[in-house]
Formats: sequence, structure tokens, C-alpha cells
Amino acid sequence: MGGFSYAAPGSVDEVVTLLGEHARAGRRAQVLAGGTDLLVQMRGVDRTPRTIVDIKGVAETGTLRLDGAEIFIGAAIPSAVLNDHAELAALFPGLLESADLIGSTQIQGRASLGGNLCNASPAGDTIPALIATGARTVIAGPAGRRELPVEDFVVGVGRNALAAGEFLVGLKLARPAPGTADAYLRFTPRTEMDIAVAGCGVSVTLDTNGVCTAARIGIGAVAPRALLVPAAGQALVGTRIDDAALAAAGAACSAAASPITDKRGTADYRRTIIAVLCRRAAATARDRARGAGA
Repeated sequence: MGGFSYAAPGSVDEVVTLLGEHARAGRRAQVLAGGTDLLVQMRGVDRTPRTIVDIKGVAETGTLRLDGAEIFIGAAIPSAVLNDHAELAALFPGLLESADLIGSTQIQGRASLGGNLCNASPAGDTIPALIATGARTVIAGPAGRRELPVEDFVVGVGRNALAAGEFLVGLKLARPAPGTADAYLRFTPRTEMDIAVAGCGVSVTLDTNGVCTAARIGIGAVAPRALLVPAAGQALVGTRIDDAALAAAGAACSAAASPITDKRGTADYRRTIIAVLCRRAAATARDRARGAGA
């Protein structure tokens, strides 16, 4: 490797200024949140010179706020920190299930939700789980701040919606209403240290009679980007999430999928698996919601 430089700004404004200067000068800058994808890419297929902009020293990117109606998760908080947070796990067990699947324990000491999202892999485990929770991205740039739903943030394989001079500060999630719970499941050929052949995140809300009043379902690794599947969520609404509703939601996920065939699975296989994962994750979310105030 060669032609690399490193900067560690101390504030959001400093990051935006640095990224803007590089954009105007036609020089490449790349943000480092955890670095677990970036460093591998630098040593492999992407060796072009750039400035590495380390945002871990920016206070807001390392902030976790759970004291109001809205939860904020900084883009650079390591997964290991989130996985050990009992209150966050109680609020979003499915999201933390997805974070706990990223690499080994050592990798999770650096890997972050923000980095996994910005890397924009179709098989990124946390992305369908974030979509299911209705998470919104908080983006800072030369024009100020803006927010974007996670399902609109990833625009293609390895591509996200960040414009020149912008970076991801963190994620906002609404505090779950009573009777709300989420779950995430993926399928891989190996149980550990592998990427998803298919993944599904589900969040449901049940009323006091056990009837589903809201549902969001995100799927990953079965299309060029993770997808929100409104038809799958709608299949659960108005039901007690019984077998018929689960089957309908699974079928909607299969219909929304546009997978590839590769050495890890055929397209037809992935369509079948995503329906199975949807049914199982939705049933788990339902059972959790029954114990969460429904």
C-alpha cells in the first residue's frame, strides 16, 4: 500500500470541512468508523491513495442515548459495546442479534452498525434488522444535517446515499411501543464466521388481544441491496400472526427477492430460504411481543 494519509478530526464540523476540502480538490477521502471492512479492502482490491478520516474521536459518533422517546446510536460505537448493553438488548433484541453475527469477538471490538451500513453489502446482517426497526440515518454534510430511512440509504452493491462531503453520524430509532418486539435470523453454510445466504429482520406490534397492529420486515442477501417488504408486513397486520399469516408473509418475501445464483446457493434456493427465515423470525418476534406488554 502507498499514498495514504490519516486524519482524526475532533468534531462533526471538522469532519465535514475535511471531507469537503478533499472533494473540491478531487482527492479521495474515506471515513473510518470501525475499519473492519475498510482495512481489508485497502489490502486487497482497493489500493488507490486516499486520506483515512477516523471519526472515532468525534463525541457524537460514540454516543449512545436511551433516555427519551428516541434512541440514538453513534456510527462508530463498536458492536461489542452494544451487545453488552442490557437495556438496548431489551428494547431491540433482534437488532443486537444481527450485530452479534458480525465476525468474531475480536472483530466486534471494532465493527460498528454505522460501518456495516455504509459498507452497503447486500449480505450485511445489521441492515435488514435496522430496516425492521424503522431506523433512520443521521447524515452531516456541507448543507447541514439530513435524515434518511435505512431502507433508502443503501442504493446498490457497495453503494450508499452519501453525497460528496457527507458522512454518517449515527442512527435514530423510536422507542418501541408496548407490545413491540423484533427478531433477526440468517442462514449460512457454517454457523460462525460466514456471510448470509439470506437474512430477515422482523418487528411486530401486538395489541392487548394479541392482534398485530404494525409490522415491518427487511430482507438481505437476496437482492442487490437489503429491502423493506411492505407486503410481508401487511400480511401480518390484523392477524394473531398464525400459520396462515406467517405463510403469506414468507411468500411476500420470496416474491420481493431477486437473488443471484453462486457457489453458496441458487436463486431458487435463496427464495425458498428467505420465506422460511421470515416465518421463523416473525414467530419469534410475535412470541417476544406477547411478553413485552401486549
